[in-house]
Amino acid sequence: MSSVQVNVSSVKVESVVDTNALVGEGPLWEETDQTLLFVDIAGQKIHRWSPRTNQVQTLETGDMVGFAVQRGTGGYVAGVGRSFVAVDWSSRTMTSLADIDQDKPNNRLNDGKVDPIGRLLAGTMGKEERPGQVQRKQGSLFSLDRDLSVTKHLSQVDISNGMDWSLDNRTFFYIDSLSRTVDAFDYDLDSGHLGNRRAVYHMEDGEGIPDGMTVDTDGRLWVACYDGGRVIHIDPATGVRLQTVYLPVTKTTSCCFGGPDYSDLYVTSARLGLDQSESSRQPLAGNTFRVRGLGVKGRPSQSFSG
Repeated sequence: MSSVQVNVSSVKVESVVDTNALVGEGPLWEETDQTLLFVDIAGQKIHRWSPRTNQVQTLETGDMVGFAVQRGTGGYVAGVGRSFVAVDWSSRTMTSLADIDQDKPNNRLNDGKVDPIGRLLAGTMGKEERPGQVQRKQGSLFSLDRDLSVTKHLSQVDISNGMDWSLDNRTFFYIDSLSRTVDAFDYDLDSGHLGNRRAVYHMEDGEGIPDGMTVDTDGRLWVACYDGGRVIHIDPATGVRLQTVYLPVTKTTSCCFGGPDYSDLYVTSARLGLDQSESSRQPLAGNTFRVRGLGVKGRPSQSFSG
């Protein structure tokens, strides 16, 4: 398989959303309104940013929010605390759909994404003593189906993070951050069953901790590297890193493609955990960035079918 050739000098990184997020995460492009949805986990907020107007709308969630995804019937589904909640943006209300990890009150939902037929996958993690340092092996990976039933797929997870699917929907890519690998599973789209787990990429020294992830239309992965200040472009078929995009902040958290033709890569970041000297050197920490000139495109996100 040939590698993607990109003129690095043509790649442009710019800060586009200045929400000063504690932990910006979970960017998602909303095609209908041409807006970017993302969360501030520790800031307990869901944000919607319009590139056209440069306006940010914000909803306070009252607890840590790991993700927000579109719902086919309208509004969003978010992971707030240990609950899947329905979010009505117009009325600014949230309604619980399902609770998980009820035996682990220190846990919370982290990353979540909708599969190609509308099933929502989301994972939990243990309490953070400080950013990136958690109670180990406390998390799990769940799915929420159309009928709002919950299935547990994995347990003994440290930090359930980046997820996406291959172009043929037969492979599920997944990150348990502290393993420092990007993993793949065989995925049964009808049942949601996961099997045959294997690592497709091992993080190298200096690359940081793998966090959020997205797949492009070539079937390759883009992984945000927490404490690495970069997004790496990976060929999961060969385990080869094809490209590195550096950002002016160290705590890069997640990424998604968006824009009118899905050629813009949006990257969220965090400032929580930076000491005073690091903060002064990274005035843009917590902002959301747009990367242009990569020569690749992403795919539209799916909406939850329930």
